[in-house]
Amino acid sequence: MNTLYESVEKQRILIVEDEPMIRQVLCILLKNPDFDVLGVSNGQEAILVIPEFNPHLIILDLLMHPVSGWDVLHWLRANHLTPRIPVLVVSALVHLTEQMHGFEEGAIEYIPKPTQPSIIVQRVRALLSMSIEQRRRLQLKRMDEQRKTLARLSAAQMDEFVY
Repeated sequence: MNTLYESVEKQRILIVEDEPMIRQVLCILLKNPDFDVLGVSNGQEAILVIPEFNPHLIILDLLMHPVSGWDVLHWLRANHLTPRIPVLVVSALVHLTEQMHGFEEGAIEYIPKPTQPSIIVQRVRALLSMSIEQRRRLQLKRMDEQRKTLARLSAAQMDEFVY
């Protein structure tokens, strides 16, 4: 007998992180009755599993080898998988220009490392509750915020050189 609970499909989350402890903690925190979680250790593995696993969301580190998170973002865009699959970047790259590049490459959210795992879980839940259009508007908002911040910082630096 099918119950309502059994008929609800779990949302699939792919975690792409080369640090085993971070990957393991995220997998543990996100595994629950609502989510099916798969962790892989680099971009090459991610590109191989994405077509079959068909994730609803990807948590992506950028600095990995042999295939980086940047390469995964590019591959997702080239295969027209973003914005359908939201990408939450969690990276040690903290410069605004790098974050801006991440948004331009298709990331919907960018969380700098180190961070509290609970923040990542909160953002995952929020992103999965949004429609594709809401996520697209969020991505555009984040890009606009980054551009404005970069423009203010650039203007402030130029003022320092005026005598």
